Amino acid sequence: MVVKILLLIVFFSIMIGVGFYSRKKAQNVNDYVLGGRSVGPWISAFAFGTSYFSSVVFIGYAGQFGWKYGLSSTWIGIGNAFIGSLLAWLVLGRRTRIMTQALDARTMPEYFGKRYDSKSLRIVGSVIAFVFLVPYTAGVYNGLSRLFGMAFDVDYHICIIVMAILTGVYVVVGGYMATALNDFIQGIIMLIGICAVIGAVLSGKGGFLAALKDLSNIPVESAVTTGPLQGSQGLFASFFGPDPLNLLGVVVLTSLGTWGLPQMVHKFYAIKDEKSIKTGTIVSTFFAIVVAGGCYFLGGFGRLFGDEPGIVLENGAIAYDNVVPTMLSTLPDILIGIVVVLVFSASMSTLSSLVLTSSSTLTLDLIKPFKKEMKDKTQLRLMQIFVVVFIALSVVIAFNPPTFIAQLMGVSWGALAGAFLAPFMYGLYSKKVTKAAVWASYIVGVGFTLANIFASQAGHPIIASPINAGALTMLAGLVIVPIVSLVTPKPDQEKINELFKCYDRTVIVHNTTSLEEEVADK
Repeated sequence: MVVKILLLIVFFSIMIGVGFYSRKKAQNVNDYVLGGRSVGPWISAFAFGTSYFSSVVFIGYAGQFGWKYGLSSTWIGIGNAFIGSLLAWLVLGRRTRIMTQALDARTMPEYFGKRYDSKSLRIVGSVIAFVFLVPYTAGVYNGLSRLFGMAFDVDYHICIIVMAILTGVYVVVGGYMATALNDFIQGIIMLIGICAVIGAVLSGKGGFLAALKDLSNIPVESAVTTGPLQGSQGLFASFFGPDPLNLLGVVVLTSLGTWGLPQMVHKFYAIKDEKSIKTGTIVSTFFAIVVAGGCYFLGGFGRLFGDEPGIVLENGAIAYDNVVPTMLSTLPDILIGIVVVLVFSASMSTLSSLVLTSSSTLTLDLIKPFKKEMKDKTQLRLMQIFVVVFIALSVVIAFNPPTFIAQLMGVSWGALAGAFLAPFMYGLYSKKVTKAAVWASYIVGVGFTLANIFASQAGHPIIASPINAGALTMLAGLVIVPIVSLVTPKPDQEKINELFKCYDRTVIVHNTTSLEEEVADK
């Protein structure tokens, strides 16, 4: 216990210290929200990765989907790495940095407002972002508190309050640079921690091959699938698992979803230069392979712990959020301490990103449009106040959360990415996207998510799984936006052409970066 407490004290001290160290770099709105658009490659990459993966993934998703799909759940981590990280950087990174700087946009709703010349889109976008980021934040608290309770036998509510206070302090004081620097430190902890945990858990089951053999002997029951694979043995240790179609839905939601989440795309706004984009692409992909792949790979062995108390309830239901904590409870104290710091790192990095995104969008997109003469210092103070408000709201929800963490994340990601992904991405590449198409994406993303929630409460969900529902809204937006753009009034082409000149601007680079000058001379 002493070792675990000491590790946490050191961790907390570093986080708060970084917050106060970054205070001088958060004296105006641009620095507080974007770090002055001067964040280097490694910090940008780790900020992206640590904001992506939190206790929701490590505790909620790894436990639930590892139990349902076995080792094939590792595909989720692979999808996160190559679709959610690599492709996101390649498709969105450079263009987002250029376009948002040309528009002087600091948040995703501000981008919508300026890109599509609509104050209403900006305001409604800020409301959507705030409302649906709150349950995601509550899910992060929920996941961490379960692990914390296992390690220290501390009341769930106390864990939530302590975490909220710590996150609030360093975000209020240090802004984006504090979160980015802490993300870098937390990312290193996550990389080392996940490797140590996987090795220790498998060692406790006789090693990888022995654990794989035991997993292959578990039959597939009807609770997993009602299809032709029901009753088969070996599927939990197989390549595609017992239910590949539903697994695909999880891969789509958790991978493609990052392209439309405000707190994720926000990382591209702050990138310093070309080198940062190239290095960041490689580093963030490697980070995702290790952390996400490792989390789901570990969760895939969850069924080997099915006879431990707390997983299978008296009524036969599975407490998915207890799967990973139960797996970890068998580790030595020093490793449990490392795991707690690992999940704390993952969670606090995501939380800080979420609260900063929410507070900035409320201030810049909901209040400032009605008070154009608002001073820079007033905006900064408002953001800091909203950080506290947002944390308080998410704590209230975390005190009485839904049954499973994954439900919170599925609802949030489905609504946010369903509403924002298509108009954001298409807006970076196409001059033909219309204002009406953005409204259509908002309506479908939020409307379908809410309709499915209400239908589920009535006992007749449109789509039973919130994960699959979220994946469907994202894909629907990608189809709806171009179709609506074809049949609605086109935007002012003169303004659009002027805006897209930002991509054609000539820049001078060194020969170590480009050989174009030599080719031109010949």
